[in-house]
Amino acid sequence: MDNQFRPQGFSILPPVVKNLLIINVVFYLATWAAQVAWHIDLSDYLGLHYIGASDFRPYQFVTYMFMHGGFAHLFFNMFALWMFGNSIENVWGPKRFLIFYFVCGIGAGLTQELVQYIQLADIHMYQNVNIGGRIIPVEEYLNMLTTVGASGAVYGILLAFGMMWPDSRIYIYFAIPIKAKWFVIIYGLIELFSGFSSVDNVAHFAHVGGMLFGLGLILYWRYKSGTWQPKFKIKFNKNKDFGNGRPMSDWDYNKERADDERRTDEILEKISKGGYDSLTKEEKDFLFRQSKKS
Repeated sequence: MDNQFRPQGFSILPPVVKNLLIINVVFYLATWAAQVAWHIDLSDYLGLHYIGASDFRPYQFVTYMFMHGGFAHLFFNMFALWMFGNSIENVWGPKRFLIFYFVCGIGAGLTQELVQYIQLADIHMYQNVNIGGRIIPVEEYLNMLTTVGASGAVYGILLAFGMMWPDSRIYIYFAIPIKAKWFVIIYGLIELFSGFSSVDNVAHFAHVGGMLFGLGLILYWRYKSGTWQPKFKIKFNKNKDFGNGRPMSDWDYNKERADDERRTDEILEKISKGGYDSLTKEEKDFLFRQSKKS
């Protein structure tokens, strides 16, 4: 039976995801209100400026994650945070999830700054720059290079989901099913290719950076917890690994438990619609094993 991912409802959102959604919406509304009431663009203060610009401030590596370029930008980032972050926080817990979110977001910002620094290495040799037929001072141009959005952190969360539930089905445009592992790989390659070839205003390398920093942190956690294991292993009971004799880590145990709970919910929902007789033998055996555990 395939494992199909379905996000949970807002009423059971874990605390970090819920508060991140609220904070991002508050920042968006504050940005809109400041623009309407006082003609102030908060992105000039809270967006991530190029490190060589006069408007750059170190705190922007954090604040830029809560700024967005429009409602669509905000909506899709928050939808992905809700869709994937919910399950991850339920497995990891609030502290680890929050650390992961900010490491990915800050890492995305650092990656974007590094790429811009390489691209603009020679710009300080000039006094003016021509943008679309308009000549402006270099300093003014550098202050225009502002990065906003939670996309880097969200791409890190997407990577984590793909690593934790690689065979879960994700529906592209709510219609096309694809396994999470392929979804992550395809999106990562698209962003990498777009970073080298695209001329739009999207920070593609920041997205790649969020995924790379997320990957690095996950691998570090696994190494630190002693779960840096070969791909093929033999387990003879729930809490022991036959290959190395070590107890199962909290990481693997929590993931296994979350998978079992999600599978149980799916089977119970099937019973509510079609009765117990609608279950396959494998599903009945699974329920029996779960009842023995509890």
